[in-house]
Amino acid sequence: MSGLPASAPRALGILGGMGPLAGATFALRMVQLTEAAVDQDHIPTILCNDPRIPDRSSAMLQGGESPLPAMQRGIRLLEAAGAGCIAVPCNTAHLWFDDLKETTRLPVLNIAEAVVQNLRRHGILRGTVGVLGTPATLALGLYQRTLQQAGYEAIVPEPDEVRRHCVASIAAVKAGRLDAAWEPAASGIRALVARGAKAVVLGCTELPLAVPHDRRGEFDCVLTDSIDALALAAIAHCRQKN
Repeated sequence: MSGLPASAPRALGILGGMGPLAGATFALRMVQLTEAAVDQDHIPTILCNDPRIPDRSSAMLQGGESPLPAMQRGIRLLEAAGAGCIAVPCNTAHLWFDDLKETTRLPVLNIAEAVVQNLRRHGILRGTVGVLGTPATLALGLYQRTLQQAGYEAIVPEPDEVRRHCVASIAAVKAGRLDAAWEPAASGIRALVARGAKAVVLGCTELPLAVPHDRRGEFDCVLTDSIDALALAAIAHCRQKN
């Protein structure tokens, strides 16, 4: 039992910690993107920001410890705390999406589907879309599959570009060096635009932190922020259900 009155709106459960700054930023963006005049207009959220969850790319590509048991424990904690649906602000974690859905009776929002919705919101209905992300997300085609099913052509960085642009930027964010994260991420965006991308997906939740909102106008493309896309999907879902 959550201890909440029966009339209380159900909360959004946020399974964060992957990384912790991304989880905290997602909770912040939920507030900033919600149309609200007073406190009570906002969506209740429960954040489980657990950085002890094992690394997702290492598990998928190098045989490292699986993060699934820890993620399942987090989802059960959120469920017990009174969550009405679950958002996971980590793209690579969605490689276990089917397993996470089976863990709970609650709806689990899909970050790749939310990004497609956000592309359409920006008027990008077809064409070439570039994707930046972790090595595992890119190698295992999380976004490529979803984008192709939605009618887009997906392009990703070359292997050396993944290391120089994506990995370097993500590592800088995880270490709290946001200034150092900008140039690798910016170079990755420019490289995809040079190959014909009309839009670029910031497909790791560290990458939106590397590319601040006030500098996104510097690029000749639409940038789709996976943190904001998931937040907007969560707001729409919670508004509909509550």
